[in-house]
Amino acid sequence: MAEYKKVYGIGAEFNSAADLLHAAEKVRDEKFTKWDVHTPFPIHGMDAAMGLGKSWLSTPVLIGGAIGTLTAALLTFVPSWFIYPMIVHGKPFNWATLPAFFPIFFELTVLFSAFSTVFALLIMNQLPKWYHPVFNWDRIKKATDDGFFIVIECRDPKFSETKTREFLEGLGGTNVTLIQD
Repeated sequence: MAEYKKVYGIGAEFNSAADLLHAAEKVRDEKFTKWDVHTPFPIHGMDAAMGLGKSWLSTPVLIGGAIGTLTAALLTFVPSWFIYPMIVHGKPFNWATLPAFFPIFFELTVLFSAFSTVFALLIMNQLPKWYHPVFNWDRIKKATDDGFFIVIECRDPKFSETKTREFLEGLGGTNVTLIQD
């Protein structure tokens, strides 16, 4: 009895970076939304060809930095002004002591921004992901050396096994393969 395997998508190989860039523009123009390219090196203009917009990473980094600054303010002002207000060697414990706290503000702002960047990247990239169905396609190994690929996922609303295959073949894709999970 044949084992049923869930379909992940359809992948196609292209001969060069220029062919892949042109194909990515066509896939974008066809309004596919769940697809990706795999290349051995970054291709200039691929973000625009794929229709990718500005990254949302700056938002969690800004929030992390603001939380770091607030934490630094609380950790310095509360003890020195409210819990243990002492005049040491004639130095006041009011706003005049603010410059002494600038290094703490800077360090905690940078630290919290860095942590929020790392965790936001892990969440946005859905990592750690120990297994990805595209690795079931034996040709994808060439993507680290000299292969240029487009993979359109079956969860895309416009995905149709036959029409998507014909579309990728019409773009000049070779080794168009159904990738199973």
